[in-house]
Amino acid sequence: MKNEISEQTLENRCPACKASISFNPTLGKWKCDYCGSEFTLEEMQKSEDNASTEKKNAKKDQVEDNYNNYISYHCESCGAEIIADESTSATFCVYCGNTAILQSKLSGKFSPDKIIPFKKDKEAAISAFKGLSKGRPLMPKGFNNTNNIEKIRGVYIPFWLYDLNVSGDVVMDAKTIEKWTIGDTHYTKTNTYKVTRGGEMDFLNIPVDGSSHFDNDIMNSIEPFNYDEMIPYNHAYLSGFYAEKYDQEGDSILKEASDRALNSARNVLKDDTRMYATKTIVSDTLVSNEKNKIYALLPVWMVNVKYNNKMHIFAMNGQTGEFIGNIPLDKGKTLLYTILIFAISMAICIAVSYFIFMGGQ
Repeated sequence: MKNEISEQTLENRCPACKASISFNPTLGKWKCDYCGSEFTLEEMQKSEDNASTEKKNAKKDQVEDNYNNYISYHCESCGAEIIADESTSATFCVYCGNTAILQSKLSGKFSPDKIIPFKKDKEAAISAFKGLSKGRPLMPKGFNNTNNIEKIRGVYIPFWLYDLNVSGDVVMDAKTIEKWTIGDTHYTKTNTYKVTRGGEMDFLNIPVDGSSHFDNDIMNSIEPFNYDEMIPYNHAYLSGFYAEKYDQEGDSILKEASDRALNSARNVLKDDTRMYATKTIVSDTLVSNEKNKIYALLPVWMVNVKYNNKMHIFAMNGQTGEFIGNIPLDKGKTLLYTILIFAISMAICIAVSYFIFMGGQ
């Protein structure tokens, strides 16, 4: 069943030649690929063309099947009909390359509070992938060949950033160990204590991925972001990139941020007992309270690699350049290294045994 409704799209046009213009992470400006002009955010905002495009409407259909909702809209540049997932808030026309920002996906409760613009470009992500072989002798030969890259795209991922306050106590079993020798006799004394530590701590900008489309382990691994560079949201920064809107409400995933804050607080209080040889937390009364949360878009380069008919997902922090992913192991190399390590270990054991034996003669 189709329901035809109106969808407003936002486009960014070059103030000089009116061509589609994208944000350039390396320059930190908008650069037109057609006339070569460069513009700051202030210049883009002053552009009458940029302001007028916010008022354009593009027709779209919303189609619902058994599993997903899709958005159909018409490209303002070439008139082609483009299909996007319902959570997509910025995409491209596959025919002319024009960026389409779906305004309804970025308005109301879905309007981001903050954004960290891309600082690393596509070439930086490709370079990071090519450099995977450094220090990884068991990686299959040719895995990091750029021909294996199936798709690479810059995506603004929706994150909830929480400010939390943690307070309470932890109770630990702790031990100190003393050793001394009198003559030929060695003594060890172990003292056991019940230790309590308490306090109150504030945690700022604890990030939790607000999209169910992205692997949480990958998103957590590319942290941290430098939140000092976070700025008020402006849709112009989406030019040339994809963007997702959150499909997980901030309250529904608050527990993930709370768990991270509580674990960090436990570690801080545990580290405050360095005078003890061992310490084990047996109970705590720690609680976390939300002080504030904001909705932010954070930059990530997603790199899909196809190798031996299997897809491998990599991600790069679009601000810091942190590059992570699961690298396959070459079975032949792994076997060879295992045999080599075993042979070296056996040789060392034989040599040590020989010297011990000879020393006893």
